[in-house]
Amino acid sequence: MGVHVIKMPDIGEGIAEVELVAWRVKPGDTVAEDQVLADVMTDKATVEVPSPVVGTVIALGGEIGQVMAVGSELIRIEVEGAGNVRAAPAAPAGAAVRSAAPAPVVAAPPPPPPRETARVPVAQATRRPGDKPVTSPAVRRRAWDLGIELQFVSGSGPDGRITHEDLDAYAARAPGAQPSNAGMRYAERNDEAAIPVIGLRRKIAQKMQESKRRIPHFTYVEEIDVTELETLRARLNAQWGAERGRVTLLPLLVRAIVLAVREFPQINARFDDDAGIVTRHGAVHIGIATQTDGGLMVPVLRHAEARDLWSAAAEITRLADAARAAKAAREELSGSTITITSLGALGGIVTTPVINHPEVAIVGVNRIVERPMMRGGAVVPRLIMNLSSSFDHRVVDGVHAAEFVQALRGLLECPATLFVE
Repeated sequence: MGVHVIKMPDIGEGIAEVELVAWRVKPGDTVAEDQVLADVMTDKATVEVPSPVVGTVIALGGEIGQVMAVGSELIRIEVEGAGNVRAAPAAPAGAAVRSAAPAPVVAAPPPPPPRETARVPVAQATRRPGDKPVTSPAVRRRAWDLGIELQFVSGSGPDGRITHEDLDAYAARAPGAQPSNAGMRYAERNDEAAIPVIGLRRKIAQKMQESKRRIPHFTYVEEIDVTELETLRARLNAQWGAERGRVTLLPLLVRAIVLAVREFPQINARFDDDAGIVTRHGAVHIGIATQTDGGLMVPVLRHAEARDLWSAAAEITRLADAARAAKAAREELSGSTITITSLGALGGIVTTPVINHPEVAIVGVNRIVERPMMRGGAVVPRLIMNLSSSFDHRVVDGVHAAEFVQALRGLLECPATLFVE
């Protein structure tokens, strides 16, 4: 038997180090050829590291969240044959023999558990946040009388059902719980949880900090009447949705941006502030800010200027699905020239979007609301949406930003102009 050492591979693009974000194996596991061993993250994407050999894992070479240099030892695998680690030379006759200590490579320890004070060691529920506790009416009534929130009680019954015994165990550990008629309905909580900022969340934090540190933002908000736009969208979906796919607001906004940046090319640009060069792009590569389970990602709709509504809609859906499944390729997560961000129904009235450095503009979509508006001397219901757009004040003047947003407003409020060249 021999030992095969797998080193951190060269991901390409001049990357010198990556962050280890997940182990897919542990010491003692048998691995097959091409089986994924670990996930590592570059500045742009998560990359899977496969095994080139068949064997048994001996040791792991890093901890989750550790930044590792390309070429450093990632994992050791015991294999049939000699492996790729040269054996130590034999000691000369008569010499004292000392066993060589193996390289100090250890399995990644689990993250520390949440810290809790001794005063109220409240048990943590095993259900996911937002799940409703399952129990009987009698247990629920007794919990009310004891002043216990069932959300924080772990259930030992079938499917996590909370029993009277679970209440007794919880009450014994939480002396702050008292009957509701004693003036206190809820148990005190003093637990804490230290959450490591690693992986995608670390990249987001670094990216946002860099953007705010380097870019002097200013935000311009304008009200858009999207009544006619929504009428058009409903008509398109009714007539063509089954055949071509449904169109959301985003492809229509993409089309408006494509037309508006023709008049304002300084908006569709990237600023290399180290070199002092602004590059204005003819191609319109639009970043689509997408929320995933791991955090915010920005896949790129490439050459939006060459796409019709349905092509743009289909590609936006594909990119969003790939990002949420952590399957987006590195080239799909870089190279945008302007970004759209939207929180959908949670969009609020106004937002202050952070520019996707090194771009110089980002367009934020707020939620659509029905409001009474004056039209022709009469009060009529209209669908209103705010656009909250941020700009890099070093290279975009306030008047040009306002004119750009007004151009978007004109296109969206008269949607026929979206299709007139």
